[in-house]
Amino acid sequence: MRQRMYITLALIVLLVVVVVWIDQPNNPGIKIGSIDRKLDAVLGLDLRGGLQALLEVDLPADAKIDSNALEDTRKILENRTNALGVAENVFQVAGTRRIVAEFPGVTNPDEIVKVIKETGLLEFVDMQDTQLPEGTVIKTDYQQNSQTPTTAVQLTATPTVVTPAPTPTTAATPAPTATPSPTDKVWHTVMTGSALKSVSVTTNQVGKYEVSFVLTTEYTKIFADHTSKNVGKVLAIVLDKKIVSAPTINSAITEGQGVITGNYTYETANNLAVQLRYGALPLPLKVVESRVIGPTLGQDSLAKSVRAGIVGFIIIALFMILYYRIPGVIAVLAITVYGLVTFALFKIIPVTLTLPGIAGFLLSTGSALDANILIFERLKEELRAGRSFRQAFDIAMRRAWPSIRDSNIATIITTIILFWFGSSFGATIVKGFAFTLALGVFVSLFSAMVVTRNFMTVMLDLINPDRTYLKWFGVLEG
Repeated sequence: MRQRMYITLALIVLLVVVVVWIDQPNNPGIKIGSIDRKLDAVLGLDLRGGLQALLEVDLPADAKIDSNALEDTRKILENRTNALGVAENVFQVAGTRRIVAEFPGVTNPDEIVKVIKETGLLEFVDMQDTQLPEGTVIKTDYQQNSQTPTTAVQLTATPTVVTPAPTPTTAATPAPTATPSPTDKVWHTVMTGSALKSVSVTTNQVGKYEVSFVLTTEYTKIFADHTSKNVGKVLAIVLDKKIVSAPTINSAITEGQGVITGNYTYETANNLAVQLRYGALPLPLKVVESRVIGPTLGQDSLAKSVRAGIVGFIIIALFMILYYRIPGVIAVLAITVYGLVTFALFKIIPVTLTLPGIAGFLLSTGSALDANILIFERLKEELRAGRSFRQAFDIAMRRAWPSIRDSNIATIITTIILFWFGSSFGATIVKGFAFTLALGVFVSLFSAMVVTRNFMTVMLDLINPDRTYLKWFGVLEG
């Protein structure tokens, strides 16, 4: 029993060392081999500023907007911007035709807005013997799209992308010496980007960035058939009706994979990969308004919240120590462990901290404190009844547990309801509050039932107090 007690204490001490390292303000993060994980605290828009954009469906005012299509559009936008590294972004459907987007900490608003607006329709277009320069806008028989990206690229190896079409026999073949006008010609689309199995950013042998892609098994055969029948012909890669590359098919391409190369930085290559990976939006959007929000008010509120938290902690610590004496000191240590562990989890998950989220964290601190108070009040009652310290503490833990359990279950149920409400109605502020509160409650249970119990058990083993120590446990005789 004693051995187990000290092993648990050693594990708690080890946990504290780890979370203190994680909680460092300038933590270098985890870098092991290919793992490169930052451990920075993620602050929301109200605490560090960023970009807020109002998007609206670009259709006539009397057009009926499908709510499911609007929700799908929101999800695709979320995926796109997350892939750009804006992991704490927020997208909310507002009304029947608008989406509110928030990007905390964004330093290049134009880049985000550009990716939001682009649809990323990739086509493999049969140009037969016609070679048009990169950047030329053309028409295809798949569909029309006015959105055009700005990055020009070049294809090497095997081209790929999705959506099969009939064999490319409908495209007109210009005379070898004539240059057809892109506005007068309709070219045949062999495939579109919907057949892409995967898209990623890679580097070649000389370290230049490329966008590699792989077709699904079904479309690999279609692509192989086309390239087998059109050796020596031009197969243009067209993104949003703009030619980004027009390679000649030198041989049949049967592997269904290839790379798009060009003068890329990682950012431009990743932007292209994001467009191809997430495809076209179900609904066309336009940016009605975008503005950069400064963090001044948020920083002021955060500073006040931190000061209030420090003052509140000092007052609570003094109260617990003066009223419960030795158990009060142990409670303060347990609450400190609770705070360190909770903040470390916020950084590991990571949790986007907003003012409502911080409020949820501070509220959950009350749950951790309540659990200790229930245990220590029961301990005092058992000591007054004449029991030994060890017996009194064991009984106190056992009898306080039902009350601790029930109160925390009630809180967890409330947070589930709040989180569901926030998810259903786009109230992200409510979701943040509910999540931090629920996480704090779970950690508070660990703090009370493991940390407090172990610290008290070790203390009783080291001191082995008798009845003369009652006053040091907040019990006054007589």
